[in-house]
Amino acid sequence: MNGWTVAATASLAAAVGATVWGVATGPLRRRVVAQNLCTSLACPALLLLSEGYDRPAYVDVALLLALLGPVGTLVFARLLAEELADDPPRAWGLTYAVAAFGAAVVVAVGVATGPGRALVKLLVIGALLIGGNLTASRALSGGFAGSRRG
Repeated sequence: MNGWTVAATASLAAAVGATVWGVATGPLRRRVVAQNLCTSLACPALLLLSEGYDRPAYVDVALLLALLGPVGTLVFARLLAEELADDPPRAWGLTYAVAAFGAAVVVAVGVATGPGRALVKLLVIGALLIGGNLTASRALSGGFAGSRRG
């Protein structure tokens, strides 16, 4: 076990723990934030596992998750817009912390892989991860006018 896998294990434990707690114990606003948090923490964990096990295929899975995770949250925001309008989620501190963690992981893995096509793919994943997380969180909190209307 190396440092990459230890960091990935901690990230996955935080993602799964927060998701299970949020989904099992909270109102609707906490459940949708927990879903967004899970996808936002699982993607950096896959990047860490990719480096820890030297498996570049995990980066492709992280790319797919960085693309589809926020889309799933946006679908929830659209479908549950009326219920969330009454009591919108407010988790901006958590959103920025998870985005900073994703950026730190992308930078660390990018430094470890060096220049090349893999670095470009990591930068795309980082942009999708951070941009998607912030966009999905804004949509959940009712920041987009179209997300409230059916």
